[in-house]
Amino acid sequence: MRNMLSNTQVWTLLPIGWLLFLIGAQSAPAHHSFAMYDPRQVLTLNGTVKEFQWANPHAIVWVLVPTANDQEPQLWTIELPTSPAGLVRMGWDKHSLNSGDQVSVEVNPLRDGEHGGSFKKATLVASGKVLAVALPTVASAQTVGH
Repeated sequence: MRNMLSNTQVWTLLPIGWLLFLIGAQSAPAHHSFAMYDPRQVLTLNGTVKEFQWANPHAIVWVLVPTANDQEPQLWTIELPTSPAGLVRMGWDKHSLNSGDQVSVEVNPLRDGEHGGSFKKATLVASGKVLAVALPTVASAQTVGH
């Protein structure tokens, strides 16, 4: 006696197999690593929010940081380590940071020395409100900007 599936069994199992395949495919979208950031360092950037992008997969904030000798400010690109949905669960909304806000932002800087980092927390200078993400940090601190 052969151990074969009948046509009925094949047609019953085929949709289940496709469903499992599609579920697996949805849980594996392309996602980048945060390895480009140095988790052992924390820089504090004092500057002005240029723009706050509330978008998937990660929100991004651009901060203009003054330089020594009143030269052109440096534009820092700071990636938040979670999606807008994750930020909402932490009490954020798309108006948590606005263009023109004076901020003090803590980041794990890019390893290559470029002006970018992974967001840790921000303090709005005018109100003292602290915006943070609930992720662990290990760091040594430095301050950049006035």
